[in-house]
Amino acid sequence: MNSPVIRPVVLCGGSGTRLWPLSRTHYPKQFLCLIDDFSLLQNTLRRLDGLAGLGKAIAVANENHRFLVAEQLLEIGLQADILLEPAARNTAPAVAAAALQALCEAGEKAPPLLLVLPSDHVIGDVAAFQNAVRAAIPHASAGALVTFGVLPERPETGYGYIRRGNPVPNGYALACFVEKPDAETAQAYLDSGDYFWNSGMFLFRADTYLEALDRFAPAIRNCVTTSVASARRDLDFLRLDPVAFAASPSNSIDYAVMEKTERGVVIPLAAGWNDIGAWDALSTIAQTGANRNTQRGDVHSVDTHDCVLFSEGRLLATVGVRELIVIATPDAVLVADKSKAQEVKALVEELKSATRCETEFRHIVHRPWGSYEGVANGPRYQVKRILVKPGASLSLQKHHHRAEHWIVVKGTAQIARGDESLLLSENQSTYIPLGVIHRLENPGKIDLEIVEVQSGSYLGEDDIVRLEDSYGR
Repeated sequence: MNSPVIRPVVLCGGSGTRLWPLSRTHYPKQFLCLIDDFSLLQNTLRRLDGLAGLGKAIAVANENHRFLVAEQLLEIGLQADILLEPAARNTAPAVAAAALQALCEAGEKAPPLLLVLPSDHVIGDVAAFQNAVRAAIPHASAGALVTFGVLPERPETGYGYIRRGNPVPNGYALACFVEKPDAETAQAYLDSGDYFWNSGMFLFRADTYLEALDRFAPAIRNCVTTSVASARRDLDFLRLDPVAFAASPSNSIDYAVMEKTERGVVIPLAAGWNDIGAWDALSTIAQTGANRNTQRGDVHSVDTHDCVLFSEGRLLATVGVRELIVIATPDAVLVADKSKAQEVKALVEELKSATRCETEFRHIVHRPWGSYEGVANGPRYQVKRILVKPGASLSLQKHHHRAEHWIVVKGTAQIARGDESLLLSENQSTYIPLGVIHRLENPGKIDLEIVEVQSGSYLGEDDIVRLEDSYGR
């Protein structure tokens, strides 16, 4: 018997505010390399290697993250259908869009299985995870809606739980979902042996899921169907219709379908799962060094115990501290008591209320053509380091409030400046006066690096008038 086609559906939303200052609105935790040299998103797909019948992945992403998703998939040599959500509507509508897309591509073939995976989790034991997926395949193929219940290791109050019902092959019937408990209730769940942590991962046939929506959440099915039918292709992305998608109720798969179906199955999962909800979680999953410290980057410590220490670039040094979280980035430093890790979210909300840009962007801002990094700034000036990938170009643009000086540090720059065309090599420079139409391109085979000095009365990123753009912005 042929194995069914499994389409991974990777949910790339989420903000990860408790992992600030590494996680930002425009670069949330799923794109970070927290455990090894691959991002959480990349590892979500890498751990599927070896599963039989694996089909092309479907990534459901926020429009602001579309180029990040595409770039990170390219880095690991994978292609995916990338669906862009025009509004945040939780997991049930997102997976509905993926199911409709998967059925459309399947055509007359058998409906594929959808393996729904959050993109920001860690799983230590890949073999155990894949065995759990294999155990779920017969149930999902027969029309069950399968979720994976993590065997609890402690009375955790930060997770939702799943109560198991009667045994079925390699698992249990799904009795019910329960909300995050208090400490006493969590201990009772652990003692009973009848509860699992809710992993947020699922396996079911695309048509089975849509039929369940028809029955239990028809408004979601109808709105998303209209949105997919009116979607438009944009480069490598499929943009869902914004009006129809925004009209969908916002709901999770748990509430919309799993709590109501009589066809739910839960497969036990003991695979070192962690959703890295806050900085203290790294202490349980990342490799710890001397004195039980978890550290990454240029870190040196003396008489330091049970700390999480991360540095991006600068030297981070500690002496005589205990149970602290210290995260140093070029534009922000977080120091927190380890027991208060969950409260970083409240701090970020305060910073957002104060309109601090440090909650939005990292010091390196990624663009489809490359990236830029702020180096220095002051009254009426700022300095950036700009990297343009081979063959890429910025938009044809102009500015109302600033002029720009460009100095080529590495590579070759093709520059359009008004009616002029310039070809600059290393150590050469040019000046772009205020209001002059211009474009920067990299015609070479290596990265182009330039230093840009901006001067003017207003230096915000919204002072860009794009006249042409290869990336549809």
